Amino acid sequence: MTLQQRDKKHLWHPLKQHQLNPDSLAIVKAKDCILIDEEGNEYIDAIASWYTCMFGHCNDYIIEKTYNQMQQLDQIMFSDFTHEPAVKLSEELIKILPKGQNKIFFNDNGSTAVEAGIKMTLQYYFNKGEKRAMFIAFENGFHGDTFGAMGVSGLSVYNGPFEDFLIDVKRIPTPNSSNIQDILNQLKNIVSNYNIAGFIYEPLVQGAAGMQMHDANGLNKILQFFKKHNIITIADEVMTGFGKTGKYFASDYVKTKPDIMCLSKALTAGLIPMAITSCTQDIYDAFLSNDIAKGFFHCHTYSANPVACATAIAGIELLTSAEIQNNIARIIYKHQAFNKRIKNHPKVKTTRHLGVIFALDLNTKMERYGDLRDKLLKFFMQKGVFLRPLGNTIYIQVPYVITNKQLEKVYQAIEEALEIV
Repeated sequence: MTLQQRDKKHLWHPLKQHQLNPDSLAIVKAKDCILIDEEGNEYIDAIASWYTCMFGHCNDYIIEKTYNQMQQLDQIMFSDFTHEPAVKLSEELIKILPKGQNKIFFNDNGSTAVEAGIKMTLQYYFNKGEKRAMFIAFENGFHGDTFGAMGVSGLSVYNGPFEDFLIDVKRIPTPNSSNIQDILNQLKNIVSNYNIAGFIYEPLVQGAAGMQMHDANGLNKILQFFKKHNIITIADEVMTGFGKTGKYFASDYVKTKPDIMCLSKALTAGLIPMAITSCTQDIYDAFLSNDIAKGFFHCHTYSANPVACATAIAGIELLTSAEIQNNIARIIYKHQAFNKRIKNHPKVKTTRHLGVIFALDLNTKMERYGDLRDKLLKFFMQKGVFLRPLGNTIYIQVPYVITNKQLEKVYQAIEEALEIV
């Protein structure tokens, strides 16, 4: 039996209706930007396996550093102990995080990083004797699949069955050059009528919404408003973090910095699951007390796993290297050139790009997981390119190690796909 056949006996895949689409392609090997299936077919991973493997699959440098750590210390509970990889990672991460971030809390994945950020926010006010229970978030935002993260997300395709059980959220549009004053007026009304605890946002790029992008100046004005009203801001950089927008973090484009940040995905370069919720000293200080109950009693078994920490350190070393920074600049240049040749195509409604992220909206309506979307996905795979459309949005988020030849193949596959839409 093939792996694909054996898979069907016991496995339940995410984001999949097995009745309609029972097959899952079996991948047996990955290196740099290439995925290889069990029949030997090769595919360019043009979305870095959900934005994780930004330094390429099975990166030799990261593997070496991870292997060395595995021989020294594998796992130790983090509630009573500390270790060199965690300390070193905190030191290296603080160097590149936006100004003001000073404390590092470890989680398992992006959703739990958000969960911790939400709980930090609620308890921050609780510890100060204030009761604040409502959040503000952007329309169509996505922050994860655990209950707190679901609650602040706005994509009902994921949350429909659970909406009666979620926290209260007021939603606002993402800012552009023409609507910012309306948004600020809306915020004034919300804040005057509700006790708002926090604002959670994907800075500049809403990933699951179809790589929708918004205005940095408008976002800055929104963050300034919340600072003025003593409302905690949470930047969800699970998708945008670690160089994808052309800077280390999307928050680097915005003058007003967040109080809390959520990090995962490329944090460990796609090798080992781990996440981080970072925060300012002010947030951390609110949990210091002679009252033990005011501590942050939130924990994951594998918090600060030494092997994962070593992997993350290696990833930061690569990210800050001249080679990777030059590669990012090269990909940005290629995206700009591709945008010029594709943006006026009659099948293309709009295009947008930031850093290594490129997206185009097709000039046609499509279901998020409908037949036309599945047809496009199959077409790309037949062309040897793994692209995963989100509704009528085709997006690229390639590993930093992709070659110009591979990138051109991705572009050509998209151009050819336009002829079958």
